[in-house]
Amino acid sequence: MAVIELTKENLEETITGNAFVLIDFWAPWCGPCKTFGPTFETVSEKYEDIVFAKVNTEDEQEIAAHFQIRSIPTLMMFRDQIILLNEAGALPESALVDVIDRASSLDMDDVRKQIAEEESGNQG
Repeated sequence: MAVIELTKENLEETITGNAFVLIDFWAPWCGPCKTFGPTFETVSEKYEDIVFAKVNTEDEQEIAAHFQIRSIPTLMMFRDQIILLNEAGALPESALVDVIDRASSLDMDDVRKQIAEEESGNQG
C-alpha cells in the first residue's frame, strides 16, 4: 500500500475510517527522518491491511501540536482508534516489523478492558 500524506482535512477520517493506522511524523530538514523514510515505505508494502501515513510537521503544525509531537521522527500507531504506540526515534526495519506484528496480535477487547479499568481506577 502506498504511504499517504495526512493533513488536517483527512486526519480524522483516516484514523476513524481504518482499523489500523501507522503515522510517521517527520520534517524535511530532519536527517533521521530522511533516513527512516525509505524504511517506512518498504515496510508499508508488506501490510496491505494497514494505512501507513506521514505528517510533515512543518506543513501540519496544528496536527503536530494536537498530538504533542516534541521530537521527530515520531511513530504513532492507532488500532481501532486507540493509540498503541507513540515513540520518538527511527526504527530499523526489523524492529518496525516486530512492533507492527505485536500490535496486530493484540486482542483489542482486552486492550479496551484494560483502558476502562485504568480509567475507573484513576477516578477513584
